[in-house]
Amino acid sequence: MIGLMLSTKESQEMEYLLKRELEELLLDLSDSRIDGIVKRAMEERYQMIFKLYKRFTTQKEYIKYVRNRSHSEKYNTKTSQSD
Repeated sequence: MIGLMLSTKESQEMEYLLKRELEELLLDLSDSRIDGIVKRAMEERYQMIFKLYKRFTTQKEYIKYVRNRSHSEKYNTKTSQSD
């Protein structure tokens, strides 16, 4: 486990950066032109960033970015079938 001490301003900046990255990933995940394998990698990245975001915000804030399990299962199923 690694600890990190941030000032209030740094914490707010980190929250902002994570939020923007989540929004960008959501936009890309909804793009039908992106291949399933790439989307699976993006989904994994989304989950990692979401876990970090949860540490900086309240439940009211992070609940907006919760994704259904069916989204990630859909990408895993598509790539499994094409293998």
